[in-house]
Order: sequence, then C-alpha cells, then structure tokens
Amino acid sequence: MSFIAVFNAMGQTTEADKLIGTYMTEGDKGKVVIEKKGSTYHGKLVWNVTQGLLDKNNPVKSEQTKPLVGKTILTGFKYAGKEVWDGGKIYDPENGKTYSCKIKMKKNGDLTVRGFIGVSLLGRNTDWKRVK
Repeated sequence: MSFIAVFNAMGQTTEADKLIGTYMTEGDKGKVVIEKKGSTYHGKLVWNVTQGLLDKNNPVKSEQTKPLVGKTILTGFKYAGKEVWDGGKIYDPENGKTYSCKIKMKKNGDLTVRGFIGVSLLGRNTDWKRVK
C-alpha cells in the first residue's frame, strides 16, 4: 500500500469518527451515545424523559417489558463521505418500527437523522443536537 493510500485511509477514519459522541434527540426526549463497533456506528439510548419507560410498542413481546434506556436504536451505519453516514437502521420506540436511516452532520456538529421506508425521499427528518 502506498503512503498516499495509507494517508487517505487514516484521514477517512478520522473524518468518519466525527460521528462518535452524545446527542440530544429532537424535543429533548432522549439522549443517544453513538459509538463505533468494528467498521460500523451504533447508537444507544442512555437517557429519556421518562426514565422508567418500557419498550411497550416493540413488536417482539419479550422486549415490551424491557426499559428503553440502554436499548440500541441506531445500527449498522457506515461513512459514505461528505459528512453522511448511511446503510443503517433506526428503531422508533414511539411506534415500535425500524426504518432505514441516513445521518448527515451539520457544520456545527449537530445531526439530521432521516428515517425512511424504501427510498430516502419517503421519510422524515429529525434534528439531534450534539451534547458538549
């Protein structure tokens, strides 16, 4: 591998890892910590407005008695370049559904999280603020 290829790979990893951090979801309903596991990024709900809230809308009966805090709600994101992570899924505890998802980082470090079914055009954005 050439020096330039190694340098580019290192730069890409650093750029991709900008996603790692803690974010407050839209409406300050929850706090999500995004981490890297292997080559993909995942997010876990670490706080929500109603701390004792259970995952009652989950379609899997055995999950309905488990707390939402500690649940992984973002899975499988890969860096696509230009401040975008895609190829992942997002779980919406409000309706118990899982959607395809794309994440775009704003210049200030906040995120636009887009959940969708099928193609990205058929979806909804939420804005998450980076917790400093």
